[in-house]
Amino acid sequence: MANIDLHFHSRTSDGALTPTEVIDRAAARAPSLLALTDHDCTGGLAEAAAAAARHGIPFLNGVEISATWGRHTVHIVGLGIDPDEPALAVGLKSIRDGRLERARQMGASLEAAGIAGCFEGAMRWCDNPEMISRTHFARHLVDSGAVKDMRAVFRKYLTPGKPGYVAHEWASLADAVGWIVGAGGMAAIAHPGRYDMGKTLIERLILDFQAAGGQGIEVACGSHSLDDMHKFALHADRHGLYASSGSDFHAPGEGGRDVGHTEDLPPICKPIWRELDARVLRPAG
Repeated sequence: MANIDLHFHSRTSDGALTPTEVIDRAAARAPSLLALTDHDCTGGLAEAAAAAARHGIPFLNGVEISATWGRHTVHIVGLGIDPDEPALAVGLKSIRDGRLERARQMGASLEAAGIAGCFEGAMRWCDNPEMISRTHFARHLVDSGAVKDMRAVFRKYLTPGKPGYVAHEWASLADAVGWIVGAGGMAAIAHPGRYDMGKTLIERLILDFQAAGGQGIEVACGSHSLDDMHKFALHADRHGLYASSGSDFHAPGEGGRDVGHTEDLPPICKPIWRELDARVLRPAG
């Protein structure tokens, strides 16, 4: 296992732990580098960086931006960003502004399907109404006993064509990458193995991403199988992309990987963190 984790979430977006708690949990695995990458917001970074410093762990400021590419929603991780860069801050705010209305529509759709009170229930799991997401609805539905687990919730209610899914227009791919690069960071395609795309479409996504200034792709990821890792290592090598590693941790007991460690990258990969050394926040002393 590698002791680098450049993709995980806190309660600032849709994680279950505070920034301090998630860093404390990661610290138990003695990581050599961490990056908090909350969805479409940077509000937890200062707290997470301070917690990492207390543990003596190098830290990168990060974010995960929701983007619309054609008919697909994709996620772009930004690493080594300046969270105070104005264009990034304004762009992220523009994404968050649409989340609350989408959540109301999701609640109404689920009520029409016979499950009342979902909007109010999801809000109880969310500290910041601007960050309300499908994950908060999923946690409410599991907690209420409507569905047995998170995987079943998404499969039954929260994916395209299901009663609780509401489509949304996120940032454009070019904007998402541009905000990251403009804030001094490097952009990486998050968890590419999760997208419902064949080889040809993935190749097109990578080319458009590179044309916008993107330079990385997640190879080691909590939702990737070993086959996925090797497949995307080959994509990275073929296109000259840097490889990233992240657990995509959200909460204890959810997903396939705990925070603070990932699989080792295949030998053909060029690790993205080597290009970000100057952006790392290192503990004093």
